[in-house]
Amino acid sequence: MDLYQHFASVIQAHLNPHSRLVIGFSGGVDSQVLLTLAARFGQQYQCECLAVHVHHGLSGNADRWAEQCAQWAHERGVPFVVEKVILQPQGKSIEACAREARYQALAQHLEHGDVLLTGQHADDQLETFLLAVKRGSGPKGLSAMAQCRSFANGYMLRPLLEVNRSTIEAFAVEHQLQWAEDESNQDTRFDRNYIRHQVAPALNQRWPHFKAAVQRSAQLCFEQEALLDELLSEKLSELTAADDGLSIAGLTSLSELMRGRLIRMWLSQHRVLMPSRDHLDKIWSQVAMAQQDANPILNLAQGQVRRFNHRLYLVESLADVSAWSHQAALESSMILPDNLGTLLLRKSTQGHLSYQALQTAPLSVIFEPQGLSARPAERGHSRKLKKLFQEYQVPSWQRRRMPILMCGDKVAAIANLFIDHDFIGQDCELVWDK
Repeated sequence: MDLYQHFASVIQAHLNPHSRLVIGFSGGVDSQVLLTLAARFGQQYQCECLAVHVHHGLSGNADRWAEQCAQWAHERGVPFVVEKVILQPQGKSIEACAREARYQALAQHLEHGDVLLTGQHADDQLETFLLAVKRGSGPKGLSAMAQCRSFANGYMLRPLLEVNRSTIEAFAVEHQLQWAEDESNQDTRFDRNYIRHQVAPALNQRWPHFKAAVQRSAQLCFEQEALLDELLSEKLSELTAADDGLSIAGLTSLSELMRGRLIRMWLSQHRVLMPSRDHLDKIWSQVAMAQQDANPILNLAQGQVRRFNHRLYLVESLADVSAWSHQAALESSMILPDNLGTLLLRKSTQGHLSYQALQTAPLSVIFEPQGLSARPAERGHSRKLKKLFQEYQVPSWQRRRMPILMCGDKVAAIANLFIDHDFIGQDCELVWDK
């Protein structure tokens, strides 16, 4: 195999004019070969390249590797960036946590239409397939790694995915390349390393074409998944509201198999890792089918599945800001907690608040509605905020994240929702810039 010609043909099939090649450059043999091929391609076709090294800090050699990678990139005339990440496993394996942090760091360097190149090869595909088998994955998991997929602002491309590790290593030796050896790659306590050193060699020795068979099986699973998505995409669109809520009533009339598939597709659109069968059952039985007066929540790795107004919603896990409070003053902008933006009370002829009414007591901003009542301008009497939130169709997870302007112990306004009857005017406004 002419490795460069193979690499160039894959790149040309996916590269758009003016796209850059962003190389995920760990410094291992696979990424060294990838960088060498990309640099040659860039010079031949005047294509801009960028090498990005993610520094996990997991090894005592990490600083030395970063310095060495910078030197190798410089030798090939490729601009180089180091991204340092801090791993926070929080119940995940260190492998999964490092992989997630790595891709988040790489995504920051992709501009519109750029192509991220990673060095996974046929042996990696075999390992990924067997790991999916170990987890009991369905066709989506068994489709393993796609050669090309959407990623961040562009695409992720694996141009060496059909190439054996031995071919890559032979290329490195032939071109007298140097590379870093990560000592953790020999640690068979990690599942992938155990498969690499103990399982895959035995399989390949017994069945020399086993890797090629895995490639075919993964491709068939991928095609089956793509076909199902194509056939059900219109149905999913029908069941999904403008706010991305998924209709529970619409799902109820479907078979259990179709319902489960549509929920998976809906989660996939939100880039959520596929839930286990147990989680999928709980989304339906414990969230969708919960009692009408309940406020069900199911926590997933990338957020929470909630129910509101007969729809399912995926909500990112949010910090509790209900104990937060801050004094407010006219013409003074305040920064709200947990990235909720800024709030400004100012004089304005376009406003609907009364400056005079707001002078009767100290002003403050809170988020805790418990025990408070208000009378919106168009209402004839006051009601508890809990009831008003329901009437205004505010989802339960947003009710403690809406700034409440207090004048003494009275609710003057809830930002972007209503103004209390006693504070109606024409010379002040409350501006919530999210």
